[in-house]
Amino acid sequence: MMTLKQFFKSILAIAFIFPPGVKAQTLTNFNSKGEQVTRFSKLGDAVDAHDGEIAYFNGTYYLYGTSYGCGFEWGHKDAPFCGFEVYSSKDMVTWTDKGQLFDATTPVWQTRCNGNTYGCFRPHVIYNKNTQRYVLWINVYDNRTGYRVFTSKTPIGPFTEQAEPHLAVNADAAVAGLNNGDHDTFVDDDGKAYLAYTDWHAQGAIAIEQLSDDYLTGTGKVIRAITKQSTEAPSLFKRKGIYYLIYSDPNCGYCGGTGASYRTAKSPLGPWSEGKQISNNSCGGQPSFVSSIKLKTGDVFLFGSDLWNNAAKNESLANYYWAPLKFGVDGSIQPIECENTVAIPSAAKTAKPATLNFAPGCDINATTKRSSAFKARKTGTLTNLSISTFKAAYPDAELQVIISADGNDQPLKSFTVNADKLSWSPKNLVLHPDIKITAGKTYTISISSTTAKGCYGLEYDRATKDSAEPEFLYQVDVVNN
Repeated sequence: MMTLKQFFKSILAIAFIFPPGVKAQTLTNFNSKGEQVTRFSKLGDAVDAHDGEIAYFNGTYYLYGTSYGCGFEWGHKDAPFCGFEVYSSKDMVTWTDKGQLFDATTPVWQTRCNGNTYGCFRPHVIYNKNTQRYVLWINVYDNRTGYRVFTSKTPIGPFTEQAEPHLAVNADAAVAGLNNGDHDTFVDDDGKAYLAYTDWHAQGAIAIEQLSDDYLTGTGKVIRAITKQSTEAPSLFKRKGIYYLIYSDPNCGYCGGTGASYRTAKSPLGPWSEGKQISNNSCGGQPSFVSSIKLKTGDVFLFGSDLWNNAAKNESLANYYWAPLKFGVDGSIQPIECENTVAIPSAAKTAKPATLNFAPGCDINATTKRSSAFKARKTGTLTNLSISTFKAAYPDAELQVIISADGNDQPLKSFTVNADKLSWSPKNLVLHPDIKITAGKTYTISISSTTAKGCYGLEYDRATKDSAEPEFLYQVDVVNN
């Protein structure tokens, strides 16, 4: 059994070669078996921010994304909107949950974005040096434009909504519906900003439009149909005077294994080259972003792919593939290699990555229960029990947690946890047993439910997942008597 403390203290020692004086940072995408792993926040909760981006402001990385933990399901009319989450990090390994970009629980935002609508997605943030405001664009489907725009004094918000933007593409379309979709925001070296976005009336063609000086609306300067159709999720960036556009090719909402292609131009407004494929499966996911990270040690163009949860509509369990793009001497983007671990130059103190072997599994129901035993290291009071757990598909019975001592049929402590107390995304369930335990004695934690619908899940150690009783992630805190 590995406790949460042991999990976050464990390290993986990997050597990478960089030029003298350049620090290397290791990112883990898959374990040694090539299997997906969960990224955790500093508190031990799974990171729940998807279909967004990583931005770099003033020496700090910010992960923006749509949250699914409250139970949002695309197409499920009763599903709530969970809002947009932001996490911060100095090293892209240790993430701190900074909360929501704005309050999404209000009736207005629930009406705009809940499961009765097409939803709201893809938070992207850029900084305007002239207005000294961070500008957030999100994709919505309740208005004609397909987007809403916000500003904030800080990269973590709170963000305040501004006037509805206007764009050249589909300006005469009906209000609400499938007009414009997935987008990206980009600020050029001269301070001009652009929006790359998907035109659904052109069956998924991508357009790029220059934004106003305050980045809050379009200017009408636009190039349409850069891609012909059946594409989405554009990412616009610039490297050594060349503009690049990477996109999902083809488009496929919530699909894993979608291709990624790119085009180049000498100006954001084109003309653009023909497309070239750099991956036929985006490392098991769908292209999401390319972040331009300017470090003193060199520029990094970080490619991000959403590893959707087997195309399930609720995507709170989705993971990520992050890796720097590689370029040829002619500026061409090299094929993506889908490495388990990758190294990037780092401006921060190099963090030692935790061994990532844990991934979610939802199998606790009326027929399956799980247990794990631990030997007490000292005599005292077991004050806290933390279990990384979640729910899926609307369980109709409670979760049961029982602590017992070996050789004793009677539980020392039992807990009943209502389903509405748990997230769809793995989070720490903290219980307070307050029971006496004895050093050297073995105790068992059993987790079960009588639910006939849905399931409850745990974070399982991938190294033991094929065993009859795979280890799951939990922590016990014992204080001396």
